[in-house]
Amino acid sequence: MKGISIGGGLADLCKSTTLIKISGFVFISIIFFYLGKHFSDSSTQQLVFFSSQQSSDAQTTSSSAAVALSPNANKTFDVSSLVNNTASSPSPQNTGNEPKQALSPPPPPPALQRMGVVDENGKMTDNFEVGEYDPELVENWTKTNESEGFESDGKGDKIRVRVKKFPLCPVSMREYIPCLDNEEAIKKLNSTEKGERFERHCPEEGKGLNCLIPAPKGYRTPIPWPRSRDEVWFSNVPHARLAEDKGGQNWITIDKDKFKFPGGGTQFIHGADQYLDQIEKMLPEIAFGKHTRVALDVGCGVASFGAYLLSRNVITLSVAPKDVHENQIQFALERGVPAMVAAFATKRLLYPSQAFDLIHCSRCRINWTRDDGILLLEVNRMLRAGGYFAWAAQPVYKHEAALEEQWKEMANLTSRLCWTLVKKEGYIAIWQKPFNNSCYLNREEGAQPPLCEPDDDPDKVWYVDLKACISRLPEEGYGSNITAWPERLQTPPDRLQSIQFDAYISRKELFRAESRYWKEIIEGYVRVLHWGKYKLRNVLDMKAGFGGFAAALIENKLNCWVLSVVPVSGPNTLPVIYDRGLLGVMHDWCEPFDTYPRTYDLIHAAGLFTVEKRRCNISTIMLEMDRILRPGGRVYIRDSLTIMDELQEIGTGLGWHVALRDTSEGPHASYRILTCDKRLIRA
Repeated sequence: MKGISIGGGLADLCKSTTLIKISGFVFISIIFFYLGKHFSDSSTQQLVFFSSQQSSDAQTTSSSAAVALSPNANKTFDVSSLVNNTASSPSPQNTGNEPKQALSPPPPPPALQRMGVVDENGKMTDNFEVGEYDPELVENWTKTNESEGFESDGKGDKIRVRVKKFPLCPVSMREYIPCLDNEEAIKKLNSTEKGERFERHCPEEGKGLNCLIPAPKGYRTPIPWPRSRDEVWFSNVPHARLAEDKGGQNWITIDKDKFKFPGGGTQFIHGADQYLDQIEKMLPEIAFGKHTRVALDVGCGVASFGAYLLSRNVITLSVAPKDVHENQIQFALERGVPAMVAAFATKRLLYPSQAFDLIHCSRCRINWTRDDGILLLEVNRMLRAGGYFAWAAQPVYKHEAALEEQWKEMANLTSRLCWTLVKKEGYIAIWQKPFNNSCYLNREEGAQPPLCEPDDDPDKVWYVDLKACISRLPEEGYGSNITAWPERLQTPPDRLQSIQFDAYISRKELFRAESRYWKEIIEGYVRVLHWGKYKLRNVLDMKAGFGGFAAALIENKLNCWVLSVVPVSGPNTLPVIYDRGLLGVMHDWCEPFDTYPRTYDLIHAAGLFTVEKRRCNISTIMLEMDRILRPGGRVYIRDSLTIMDELQEIGTGLGWHVALRDTSEGPHASYRILTCDKRLIRA
């Protein structure tokens, strides 16, 4: 009975799950042991199965508890060091009489080299490398014609390639403006009577600029503002003709190795300051720096009118054609005064309607009454509702028969435009534009010039012919009810509502968000990249949006001016830029820009290339940037990471010193900042 009971217990045990679990555990243990021994034997650093502090003779005892000998049985390890990583690599101790051999410590980790403006924690820092620069690059530019770059092989890896360096242009092209110096196209014009030769005639595809514009012999770093208002280096603009022609009118004189600017003009030989005092005394309502913030000076000479208005918080765009006084705009830019090459001829100027609070013409040599006043109608389009037109010319004050007839024609035309002659004193006459359309609508039937058709867009300016009609003012009063300076800089203007773009939230909120965005970025540039120490004066923003970049520079008190460019490929935000009290222009970056070489100290492009690469040749755009950038100038490109490799290659081919940096969002952001420095390259 008892034996049967024991036998039954064994059978129950065999049937139980306990035996199955034990067998499975033993089986798995054997498998793991086998795998561990296999990999330990096949690796240079053998696996550690257990830790022991046993003596050297422990392996000879028969009481060893090891199931099998580990390949590391002759070595001892400090497990705590391995687990806690508090010690360097474990030092094996030899058994028996073998001499002890200490292992050398591992090499220190490589130093972290930061090429961006944020640290490994994503914070802005001023502890970073700017990269190396080889000074022989400048001296030996013409001796080599290739530079190394990288491009993708399509598999996510980069391969080294050779990028052709751009050659130097002939010395004769040192002041070349592609769309204004196209002699081949100018010769084909049917007529030049109305100034057609001074308008844009860009080279055909394949015939554009393909070399680097050299600087004049003896070129020097420009004199910084505000000294540059009164003097510039002769070697930077080596043209004496203007001084010879206009020296007696106090425009410009030569003094040893410099040009000096006494501040006079043809109609204000006693100086621009005295002239401006006279205008403000004639018409206190003009209120320079408050009511009047943005001005246009037509036929500007060397831009002394605009240069002296800057001290009164008025920013003036000085324009003139590249005519017999072809270097007047170049002198203005070298002085650090906002200026562009532009002509009143047959096409609209590239500025929006109601852009300027004041338009000024002092002996500007323009016949305003020709062709039924079509040129003055263009002035009317650009003049803000309630704005002023100041004309200083001989017909205002001389009593010769021909000049008196010109005055009668001008008075008649301005009357039909509903302008009011608010003041005529000495040699200056000032008119005011109406605030709304009521005067136009109350004119006699058939009055000339007529109102433009309701579907005419007065802000459409890219290659648009002049129109012999009066541009209508918005019925809502947009453009006429802006706030005074400086409040208007950050006040969302009414013309936000007229911009054609998709907005899913309040346009005013978009405006404020852009302003905050650029304010934070520029504050970071000033703090980390030390923009406050740069001698920035002439600045170009290639894709301006609402003008937040320019506004941020003003708020950070950087002593510079910005020309905000609105590309034709995006929404036309120029009216908003001017309503803020800033300067801007329309442009297509597939074509060259209307300014002289060596114009800007800083060129800024945010999100431009990602958009324009679908339409334009990226190399052509960057070559144009090099043309208008001063030696020693800087380029900041803020764009998608996907296009940065191509931009870096082209920048290297241009001879720029390029560096790729992280944005404030950190190293994992999809955007990067490419900073470029242009060096003085000698022919």
